[in-house]
Amino acid sequence: MKATLLTANIDPMGAAITDYFTHHKADRLRVFSSLFDEDEIPVKDLFRTATSMPILERTALKLAGGKILDVGAGSGCHALALQEAGKEVCAIDISPLSVEVMKQRGVKDARLVNLFDETFYEHFDTILLLMNGSGIIGKIENLPAFFLKMKQLLNPDGYVLMDSSDLRYLFEEEDGSYLVDLAGDYYGEIDFEMQYKDIKGSVFDWLYIDFQTLNMYAMQHGFKAELVKEGSHYDYLAKLSLAK
Repeated sequence: MKATLLTANIDPMGAAITDYFTHHKADRLRVFSSLFDEDEIPVKDLFRTATSMPILERTALKLAGGKILDVGAGSGCHALALQEAGKEVCAIDISPLSVEVMKQRGVKDARLVNLFDETFYEHFDTILLLMNGSGIIGKIENLPAFFLKMKQLLNPDGYVLMDSSDLRYLFEEEDGSYLVDLAGDYYGEIDFEMQYKDIKGSVFDWLYIDFQTLNMYAMQHGFKAELVKEGSHYDYLAKLSLAK
């Protein structure tokens, strides 16, 4: 996993967040993939308050405690909700535009940091990876490096709260069975590219992982995985803690 940061000329989501914060409206934030039709992200949803967040996110915010790290914080909606609840949170993102918006919105500790930067080395009680937060892992092959980084950042009794989705529903047959190519790449590995106005981002890998696979890798790398809550459409919230 590359520990890179974005620049404004290749940061479509940051540009969309800046526009919405500045003008209270934004153009289409378009999403492309080699596996799906073109889609878009409603930019206003990136500014949602706690009461309008999905149940998995609200559950994670309630469970988060101690010194909290909010990874891929975007506009800062989760960090602000945590601050309003009187909790201590450090919000990080690789988008300089998003980090600036977070600061202007009142996030007390907003930093331009890549989670996998070797120089980023602090200790936290809770690490939040929300809005399909498993995505930043990119590919299954990156899971060992991910768990190593979590070990470096977590306090002994700390834990990770991460949501994801099982994409097996995309391969469901009429008879209810699932047609997945077991010899191919893991079915939750997706490539994405975003565009906002004339700003195009680079293609990036995004990992959706089913809980059984996550649990298997967690055990292999000294973690215990707990299925905290399931959503309405193959999504779930997991708690990852260091095995005793």
